[in-house]
Amino acid sequence: MNTNIINGKNVEHPLMKQEIDWRKNILKVWTFRKLILKICSIGAVVGIFMVLGIPEEYTASTLVAHESTRRRSSLGTDGLATMMNVSSSTTTTQNAIYPPLYPAIINSTPFLIGLFDVKVREQKDTTTMPLVQYMKEYQKSPWWSAVTSAPSRLIAWGISLFNEKPKEERSFQKINLFRLTREEAGMAGAIASRITTEIDAKKRTITLFVTMQDPLVAATVADSVRVHLQEYVTEYRTSKARRILKYNEKLYKEALAEYYAAQEKYTRYADANQKLAMQSSRAKLEKLQNEMNLASFVYNQMGHQLQLAKAKVEEITPVYTIIRPATVPLAPSKPRKMVILAGCIFLAVAGSIGWILFARDFIENFLRGLRRKRNASGNEYNQMPSDD
Repeated sequence: MNTNIINGKNVEHPLMKQEIDWRKNILKVWTFRKLILKICSIGAVVGIFMVLGIPEEYTASTLVAHESTRRRSSLGTDGLATMMNVSSSTTTTQNAIYPPLYPAIINSTPFLIGLFDVKVREQKDTTTMPLVQYMKEYQKSPWWSAVTSAPSRLIAWGISLFNEKPKEERSFQKINLFRLTREEAGMAGAIASRITTEIDAKKRTITLFVTMQDPLVAATVADSVRVHLQEYVTEYRTSKARRILKYNEKLYKEALAEYYAAQEKYTRYADANQKLAMQSSRAKLEKLQNEMNLASFVYNQMGHQLQLAKAKVEEITPVYTIIRPATVPLAPSKPRKMVILAGCIFLAVAGSIGWILFARDFIENFLRGLRRKRNASGNEYNQMPSDD
């Protein structure tokens, strides 16, 4: 039996009492099953309206394998410098930009501003426009956003009435990175929210995801982000080597000009004094020949240094292998219609059951108590003696 006898009285076991409560609650829910079905139908209708009101979005991705270590040329700069008996001024250095920093680079303001002028067009249209114009003029919003944003728009309109001087709108083509306008900062944030990166350290791969409301725009921006990222990293890694290359090219041209000048001076003097046998003439001719040989030596050395600088730039230039290029997505990635619909129905069921089991009884007891207090106060007022 599920009862205990204490002092001659039957006491229900706690488990039996809990089982009775569960049965009572289930029976109570079953009694209001029609109400639950009605609320579920309302939740389903709300879910359908939400699904139809949210604009479809498409996600394009590209998978890139990056090279994190230095690669050697056929001879290598160190071997080339050893063969030429010249010390390489561009020794191997560690890369300061690692793949885990790529998301921070993509979300940086200069990188996002650089995407403003990317040319895009919608799949069903032939009009080409900058990405910043597309984000500003061709983005759709849910139908309820007009209602939720109405108060802020009304406040902004009211404030604008009291502004004596209208704010000057600055063109996106002349952007001051140090001092962005509110519109420029908001546009950069909107673009950043559309870009997602995944770094696989083991496989050394980078996956870029771009979500847009048009599939062709999503694929175009994904490919542009990849190109801009490669250019940014390449520019950073090779900036020092390219400066050295430019300096060596300058020295090489100067050495070449000096060699040509010394050669011309030597040949001109030799032709003019080839019949003279004076000691002074032979001494000057020998001096000019030595100057020409020295200029030739410097010219050759500068040529070697120039080849070293070119080899170094080629060596440290990062190489990216596109494993999966960006393609136009065929199906939308958002909204997840079944998830939204199921969520609305679940909330409707949970809310209706919570109302039946808890809120309904609480509100009825609260209203019943108010009525009792009102009736009690009315009876006390009626029982008060009159002044007759």
